[in-house]
Amino acid sequence: MKDELQRMELKYLKSLAKQYPNIAAASTEIINLQAILNLPKGTEHFMTDIHGEYEQFNHVLKNGSGAVRRKIDEEFGNTLSQKDKKSLATLIYYPHEKLEIVSRQEDNIEDWYKITLHRLVQITKRVASKYTRSKVRKALPEDFSYIIEELITEKSDISDKEGYYNEIIHTIIRLGRAPDFIVALSNLIQRLVIDHLHIVGDIYDRGPGPHIVMDTLMHYHSVDIQWGNHDIVWMGAACGHLPCIATVLRVAARYGNLDTIEDGYGINLVPLATFALDHYQDVNCDAFAIKYNTDYNTKDLNLDMKIHKAISILQFKLEGQVIKRHPEFGMDDRLLLDKINYEKKTVTINGQEYPVKDTEFPTVDPKDPYKLTPDEEQVMGRLRQAFLRCEKLQRHVRFLYSNGGLYKIHDSNLLYHGCMPLDEEGNFKSVNIDGLKYKGRALYDVLDTFARKGYYAKNDPVEMRKSQDYIWYIWAGPNSPVFGKDKMATFERYFIDDSNAHRETKNSYYSMLDQEQIVRRIMEEFGLDINKSHIINGHVPVELKKGDTPIKCDGRLLIIDGGFSKAYQGKTGIAGYTLVSDSRGMRLVAHEPFDSMEAAILRESDIYSDSTVVEIAPARIRVWDTDSGAEIRDSIRQLEKLLQAYRDGVIVEKQH
Repeated sequence: MKDELQRMELKYLKSLAKQYPNIAAASTEIINLQAILNLPKGTEHFMTDIHGEYEQFNHVLKNGSGAVRRKIDEEFGNTLSQKDKKSLATLIYYPHEKLEIVSRQEDNIEDWYKITLHRLVQITKRVASKYTRSKVRKALPEDFSYIIEELITEKSDISDKEGYYNEIIHTIIRLGRAPDFIVALSNLIQRLVIDHLHIVGDIYDRGPGPHIVMDTLMHYHSVDIQWGNHDIVWMGAACGHLPCIATVLRVAARYGNLDTIEDGYGINLVPLATFALDHYQDVNCDAFAIKYNTDYNTKDLNLDMKIHKAISILQFKLEGQVIKRHPEFGMDDRLLLDKINYEKKTVTINGQEYPVKDTEFPTVDPKDPYKLTPDEEQVMGRLRQAFLRCEKLQRHVRFLYSNGGLYKIHDSNLLYHGCMPLDEEGNFKSVNIDGLKYKGRALYDVLDTFARKGYYAKNDPVEMRKSQDYIWYIWAGPNSPVFGKDKMATFERYFIDDSNAHRETKNSYYSMLDQEQIVRRIMEEFGLDINKSHIINGHVPVELKKGDTPIKCDGRLLIIDGGFSKAYQGKTGIAGYTLVSDSRGMRLVAHEPFDSMEAAILRESDIYSDSTVVEIAPARIRVWDTDSGAEIRDSIRQLEKLLQAYRDGVIVEKQH
């Protein structure tokens, strides 16, 4: 066994020798890596519960939750007025748009270019200072990489440094390249101010632009995603799972966002609209009002209400079929279509009878309420093909799979969207998954596996269909980590006036977040040290109006969903939390509602963000202390073994 390990190690070192063919090359890389270990760790940005609000998301991403403005304040202090600082920040966020306005307003544009370029170079120097030249070089835009490197690199061998830099800037302006160079520097500052982005779930639903958010994330330099329940249901829809498709369409209809499906993803909804007109033309749809925003075209209201009702009934039928296929889900209480008394106009839920507002369901057979009619079968079949063939959606969902999961451990922090399912005593809840019991981390892992099989197990249709049913369970199941409630009371909210029937009981987890033994137990389950770790959690809006706080258990657990979604802002009182973690500690940032991109550009109205220090590092955190640092140290160990192999003659050096 020992000999086999030695042979494997030698084989690996010979492979490494192709990249570092001699002592000089290996030594240089060790020196470089050792230097990186002693740099300050990069800034991480945590965002969650975006819910399609792409304008606010893009603005917070551009300003790094206030990180850009902090860099401006650090660099210029009192030497710039607040007005000039705001203008500079807006230029960095929206360089193309701001340059267009400035070019019309400035009398002496060359002077403005000169002043602005000097300021941007100073900020670029500051944000680049914590990275190696190699890393900065890789981030530089190709057209201006050499010039930017010259401007931000200290030249000790040049006597008239100011003249040298001024001449470069003068030449840029003289050649008419100043606008392009300003855009390049602004984008570079945005790129360098945040080293890595974490999205802790719920990109989709409610807001109008989840597809725009996904396009942005796919082009972001470094990102990971922890799936939220709204992401999961879209992933299921992309798999072709009919209950997930119906759910995605119902939520889009409810919030007046069918344009996201049709225009954003190019999915043809004419078959659904035709079906709704054919079967719900003279049907009362009052219970299916649209919660639209100011962008909604009300001429579509009547049709959208018909679509809303048609797809809701389809959802209830399709969900019922899944629940019947899987008694282990424990969701028989969600089978409600067969509990309706059409004569009395009531429904019986958990033994209690409630009046219902609507029993006009032209496609429901009371004797077999979960069976689809031939027309329903046809329309869902066409929708399934449309979702499966939508290349943009498939590309986005593949990105979610390749860059995401149900949880992530990163630099001693545990990131997940919903909750760790607990029983009433605070123990990990044991859940029946496909006939076996799982709890704690194992529950996350098995559900993550099913989510992946639902998309990728194309060679095993039986396994794939079962896995897709589990994707739906992750969306709405009572013991799903990303849902965290005993039920999703969709039916009740549509049809029953009694608000008691709408109540969804949260998992015990949410009432125990301030108990150290609970947080300790979760951290230990994932192999983390409670003394230096945090749980970073999304999903549940923090109701600041009611005195709720996002900081739990003395800062060990942070809930960073404050309500990006406009649908939540009346309830929460703010427009979202984000978290920034850098070499000096952690800051929780609470954001005021975002007006619009237009207002941000024309009035330079940045989002007002109130920053709360969660933790100050006792000493500046270095790359050495991070997960990346551990990987670098391992690389150094392997390179040192390669060096020894060269020196011992076990591997022969190759000279250039």
